[in-house]
Amino acid sequence: MQQSWRWFGPDDKVPLAAIRQAGAQGVVTSLHHIPYGEEWSVAEITRRQAIIAGDASLGLHWNVVESLPLHERIKLGEGDLTPIFDNYRASMRNLAACGIKTICYNFMPVLDWTRTTLHYPRPGGGTALRFDAAAYAAFDVFMLQRKGAEDDHAPATLARARQWFDHASMAEKDRLLASIMAGLPGAFDRYDIPALRKILARYDGIDAGTLRQNLKRFLEEVIPTAEELGMRFAIHPDDPPRSLLGLPRIVSNHDDLRFIVDAVPSHANGVTFCTGSLGAGPGNDVPALACAFAGNTHFVHLRNVTKEPDGSFYEADHLEGDNDMIAIVETFLQEQARRRQAGRADWRLPFRPDHGHDLLDDVGKGAFPGYSAIGRLKGLAELRGVMLTLARSQALPLA
Repeated sequence: MQQSWRWFGPDDKVPLAAIRQAGAQGVVTSLHHIPYGEEWSVAEITRRQAIIAGDASLGLHWNVVESLPLHERIKLGEGDLTPIFDNYRASMRNLAACGIKTICYNFMPVLDWTRTTLHYPRPGGGTALRFDAAAYAAFDVFMLQRKGAEDDHAPATLARARQWFDHASMAEKDRLLASIMAGLPGAFDRYDIPALRKILARYDGIDAGTLRQNLKRFLEEVIPTAEELGMRFAIHPDDPPRSLLGLPRIVSNHDDLRFIVDAVPSHANGVTFCTGSLGAGPGNDVPALACAFAGNTHFVHLRNVTKEPDGSFYEADHLEGDNDMIAIVETFLQEQARRRQAGRADWRLPFRPDHGHDLLDDVGKGAFPGYSAIGRLKGLAELRGVMLTLARSQALPLA
């Protein structure tokens, strides 16, 4: 599998040389400085490519776009979307002209990945990302004061949320808001509470069925162009895979993924298989999902989570937690072998280690949450060992 690394551009605390030191050569990046809905020009794309390939001795190349973001109006199905779709297709053509053919995207309304704690203490002094059900309920019910929010939380969780809110300082409440808004690093929009209430109001009346149809419309607009260009679209699952702030989530489980790949049947319409996002869903059997959708997968995120009965979870070490990572990796190595045997030029699956812990000298350096160097290096090394062992024992091809 293609060893890859998420990089947030020139402002990333992790330098390009560190990516090569970790053992990766594929760089997963995006043009976060361009507002959503605007065209990515060839000049901007090649400028980023030149930075990545600037030191030829590193052998780095931009292999996956994560992401070419969707304007919120596409998710809302709001107004005349023709100019936005036109710009999106123009960006696709410009990326393809520069040799970049895999696009990871998501369809999460308003928020991307959501955590309540960005520095959850782990044994020995490292930290991890965490979603705490009571802290989230405190935000939803008592800080945001969303109408009807109480009905979305268990009574025991609400009691703990009230206790947290009553005893939290203003700095702690501000920190909770900042953690929830951290979302996808590099995201263009950030909200304070009044602005969040305003954007949530625009989703009044939009249920899961409506959101699904808006996603299908997006796919109908872009997949024919992707087929023409030889591109692969890979939708990222919801993180966490549950409704947040009353918003529907439609990329959370087997039925959701099946609807998406069947909505516009095409090799170009596929999945980013994120083991952590899917793994946070109590009803998801992640190894079984990997088997079911391996043939539709164009990009893989490998990370692990440990769940708790109330819906809380934290990012575990890559080979610990609730997911059987060895079984999942084996499935994707076998899928690679099937693609190679079928003569597919795109048989190699890009993957990246996701959401590493802050460890050792990275603690306090201010890297994007979940994207410090040492924690991901550790995860990549562990995953590489699993892949090499499985490939040798079963005579499976690697990248």
